[in-house]
This record gives sequence, C-alpha cells and structure tokens, in this order.
Amino acid sequence: MKKSLDQIIQSFILKIKEIRYFLVKKIYANTNDTSHIRSIINKLLKQYSEKSFILNIGSGNKRIAPHIKNLDIFEGEYIDYVCDAAKIPLENNSVDLIITQEAFEHIAKPNKALNECYRILKDEGKMYFQVPFIVGYHPGPTDFYRFTKEGIENFLSDAGFEVEKIEITIAGAYGFYFIAVEFFAILFSGPISYLYIPCKGIFSVLLYPIKMFDFWFRLSKQRDRIPGGYYAICKKIL
Repeated sequence: MKKSLDQIIQSFILKIKEIRYFLVKKIYANTNDTSHIRSIINKLLKQYSEKSFILNIGSGNKRIAPHIKNLDIFEGEYIDYVCDAAKIPLENNSVDLIITQEAFEHIAKPNKALNECYRILKDEGKMYFQVPFIVGYHPGPTDFYRFTKEGIENFLSDAGFEVEKIEITIAGAYGFYFIAVEFFAILFSGPISYLYIPCKGIFSVLLYPIKMFDFWFRLSKQRDRIPGGYYAICKKIL
C-alpha cells in the first residue's frame, strides 16, 4: 500500500529530527558525554553505594545510572522532580551527592540554586559542578551566565563549599570549534533565518577535526584563556 502524503511528510520530519539529534548530541554538543567526563563521574560514583541518595540537577530526560534521581524543569519519563533548582522539594541534609552538568548557566538565580544544593546535601556531602565558558548562546529555554575558573571557585566558596578540584572539561580546541561553527553558520545564513540550522549542522561536521587538537591545548600554561568549560568537585562544610 502506498504511503499517503501525510505519512511521507511525517516520516521526513521524524528523520530530520533524528539527524538533528545526532548532530547536536554526538557531533556538536557532546560536552557531557566525552570519555574524559564519563570517567570522572564514574570514579566519583564508585565512592557511593546504590542506596546513596544521588541527585542529578538539570538532568534532561536521561539517567546516568538507574539509582540516580533526576531533577529538571520539564516533565519526562525519567524525571523524578519537576521544579526550579532554586526551590528543591527535599529535606535538609538528605542528599549524599549532587551532579549538575551544564545546567547552572540556564538558572536565573544561580546563587539561590547553589544555596539549595548546600541545604539538601548531608554534612560533607559532595557536588560535581560542571559549567561552560567559551560556548555560544544556547537557550534551554534560557541562557544567562558563563563561568571562569576563578569565578567558579569564588561562587562555590561563598556558598560554604570546600573546593577540592577545578579542572577543564574541554579545552581550547573545543572552545574555538564552538565559536567557529557559530561564526560560519551565521555568516552563510545571514538574514535567511531558516538556513541557520542547516548551516550549523554542515559546519559542525566540516569543522569537527578541530576538536582533535584539544589534548595539545591542555598542555599549555595558557589553557584557561579559551576552554570550553570546567568541572569542580566540592564538599559541604559547616
């Protein structure tokens, strides 16, 4: 039986969404899923049992592990708490570990959200805090802030956390890649707004080899000038 025109259109739209998802999650914005970051988080998770209360703030609709609870502002199959991170419906001193990846730049009141993290963590509970630095504007649904290394340390320390480690997640090659993709996508789409997404997809692929130089930027003493972002591991202290 021949497909109707509506079925063909729906199949085409679905295929476009699949391609876009692949380009965004696997090619362009794979910051949260690099082998480097996965190894760091997995090493941290090994310090806790499956009975530990671990909360992923700004998780999106995906679980890092089956026993980890997810918090996001949007409902989803894998979302356990739908709320703003500035008002978390959990008791004081109830969480063993907080993980938050590329979420705090989207929070309008990050200081309040950080104070909430401090409140719900148990004494000496830890937080894995990951944020971007050199990354283009990416509303999800909003985008407010960027964080330098010094800014992260000051931000966490002021809230009462003891910072154990701050390191680059992705270095200067990624930082340059993100800006280059945006530059050429905007340049070639110009005033024709519907061309921006296709152009961005094309240049995400064409410029992808730039990322391979990231290891070299990590060796430089100037590596903190244009990294893609940072992660910090900190502990609640009284």
